[in-house]
Amino acid sequence: MNETLFSGLFDFERKFDEKVAFKWFEENWTTSFVLSALYAVVIFLGQYLMRDRQKLDLRVALVLWSSSLAVFSIIGSVRSGSYMLHLLNTGGLRQSVCDTSFYSAPISKFWAYAFTLSKVPEFGDTVFIVLRKQRLIFLHWYHHITVLLYTWYTYSERTAGGCWFITMNFTVHSLMYSYYAVKAAGLRLPRPCAMIITILQILQMALGLMVLGLVYRWKNDTVCRSTESNITWGSLMYLSYLLLFASFFYQSYMKGGKKDTPTERKAKAE
Repeated sequence: MNETLFSGLFDFERKFDEKVAFKWFEENWTTSFVLSALYAVVIFLGQYLMRDRQKLDLRVALVLWSSSLAVFSIIGSVRSGSYMLHLLNTGGLRQSVCDTSFYSAPISKFWAYAFTLSKVPEFGDTVFIVLRKQRLIFLHWYHHITVLLYTWYTYSERTAGGCWFITMNFTVHSLMYSYYAVKAAGLRLPRPCAMIITILQILQMALGLMVLGLVYRWKNDTVCRSTESNITWGSLMYLSYLLLFASFFYQSYMKGGKKDTPTERKAKAE
């Protein structure tokens, strides 16, 4: 591996013991089902308990929450993205898709692990929606649950494609949470900003399907380690996201006229 790529490593990145993380997830990744069930109970019970109560003013907390996730995502996208760009420059598309060293490479191993864990605290997005009595759409909670399940499952197996999946998600979240933070702070942003974020989410899902298709194509004639079940569940997940986000875009920006979209409503600290 290019030594220049690792010349700017942070100490915590260098010292992170990925073998301990691998062992824990191999033995405990199914805990994600328990966490998902608890999440569903909390948010729907929370909606029931909040039905006769006034919504909470959580503007400051929401700004801090979204800003924290934005900073985390920005750093993660830079670190994981630098590794993926190195793969593309030195080995081409096939190497970047089939690579599994991403999970243990010095510059990316911590961020692959942190990304996997971050799907749990991201449940907090929904807590804000419930406490502020905003409309909770199916896409929102379905997305949170299935991302957690697939991310923990994939990290436990460390299959090909992870470099693309994680880098894309970090990048989109960098923009998305920055948008939420700015809107929660009370600043007005042009409507196309929300549209661009949704378009990028749709593109992310299409690219996710493409990557899984390439993994399937190459897994028998090159070192492109994956499993039939991972490819199948990942493809179903990305396809469902693609359809749901495309429908969301149509309903919000084409059919919905000039009304606030769910994305914009979620971002407002009312």
